[in-house]
Amino acid sequence: MTLNSPFYPLRLSLANGRTYLFSILFVVGNIVLPQMVHQVPKGGLIFLPIYFFTIIAAYKFGAKVGLLTAVLSPLINHFLFGMPPAPVLPIILIKSLLIVVAAGLVSSRFRQVSLFHLLLVVLIYQVAGSLIEWAMTGSFTAASQDFTIGIPGMLLQIFGGWLILKKLATYEC
Repeated sequence: MTLNSPFYPLRLSLANGRTYLFSILFVVGNIVLPQMVHQVPKGGLIFLPIYFFTIIAAYKFGAKVGLLTAVLSPLINHFLFGMPPAPVLPIILIKSLLIVVAAGLVSSRFRQVSLFHLLLVVLIYQVAGSLIEWAMTGSFTAASQDFTIGIPGMLLQIFGGWLILKKLATYEC
């Protein structure tokens, strides 16, 4: 298995029914995975599950699927399960939107999927998101939390995302 593979990002339109089908599938993934992870104490803070399928959605299927996944996942989770809690919901939404931008840019620019490319996506959204969170809250400790206890989640996003995206690399609708 090579670490760097050719990749065919798809850019689905809002008029394409597959946009909504894939969005629903990724939102369901972003509902189920957090529910599983929250069985572990502080599992959400450690594994950052709400972002996992958003990265895959935006990297492979583009901004529209990514945006639908990024916005609907945290909102549905919040309204159904109270997670993420209301005070952190804005920063979760901001980081989710940053994922869409970072994944879309990296995917379109390099047209490859590799561990390096996913590391780049994760670093872009985490650094930018942490700076925004710091500006919003005034708390460097809260803003840097993902870089202290969320490292397993970032590794899951990089390695798990890479495995799934490799399987989807040549898929074309």
